[in-house]
Amino acid sequence: MAQVPGAVVAGVGLVGGFGVARWSGRRELGGVVLALAGGVAAQQWRRDAGGRVAGALGVAYVAAFAGSHPLAKKIGAWPAVFTVAGGVAAASWALADRHH
Repeated sequence: MAQVPGAVVAGVGLVGGFGVARWSGRRELGGVVLALAGGVAAQQWRRDAGGRVAGALGVAYVAAFAGSHPLAKKIGAWPAVFTVAGGVAAASWALADRHH
């Protein structure tokens, strides 16, 4: 069975985590989605590109989540989430996914 690329898992984790939090009204549920997807993506990054790349992409994932909040004040919540998710997905593709 083909595995979903880490870029997709990370992007969906950021967008899905925000969506679940927004639509359920429960931020902690969004956090669970965010954390689960981040864990799956990190495992794939480690397998595909090694621990250093996985660590860097993990930091980028957390920074994207944190950075989406101030960015949302400037461009809106959904545009901010899509922007940071796209950035993490692009970094994942460039550093880990495109080699497979």
